[in-house]
Amino acid sequence: MRIIMLGPPGAGKGTQALKLAEKLGVPHVSTGDILRHHVAKKTKLGQAAHKYMAAGKLVPDELVIEMTLKRLKEPDAKKGFILDGYPRTLPQAQALDKATKIDAVLNLFLDPEDLVKRSTGRWVCPNCDAVYHVLTNPPKKKGVCDKCGSQLVQREDDTEKVVRARIKTYDELTEPLAAHYRAKGIFRDVYASGHIEEVHQRILEALRK
Repeated sequence: MRIIMLGPPGAGKGTQALKLAEKLGVPHVSTGDILRHHVAKKTKLGQAAHKYMAAGKLVPDELVIEMTLKRLKEPDAKKGFILDGYPRTLPQAQALDKATKIDAVLNLFLDPEDLVKRSTGRWVCPNCDAVYHVLTNPPKKKGVCDKCGSQLVQREDDTEKVVRARIKTYDELTEPLAAHYRAKGIFRDVYASGHIEEVHQRILEALRK
């Protein structure tokens, strides 16, 4: 299956995308990971993207589109994929429509106040990128990563003021995308409250519809 996972900051999109990819036996394709890979490898695309990232600007659509579509042509994505972080704009969605057929778009949604609580309680491992949450997925030992033992840190953009601004921006950007995929009849809303497994079961249910 070819699935797009949408969701505002704090909805648990990355966690659910990984879990679903594992369940379906397809790759989890994250645009954030793709961007970081190209920047680290200093590819032509990576160098072009880095100029924008270093200036704190959004990477232009054409670069994001080229990187993502290139990744989707790799052999492991032939049978399907879970797209996380793409598309973010209508031009990105339209480019994807031309390249491949999408089976379902899963939109994780939550009450804005719950999103704020979730995002401000998030801690990450700077060494292995594991993500924890003080309420829903705390580490066994406070402040220490279960996987590698590193000290956990909080991202600068996980403060309440920044989180509220990110949610507002996300909503404004996503509305045209939601309308685009609703018109195709493949858009599914999934309530993202509760434990990871509960939300995962709701996702599987939405895919059966």
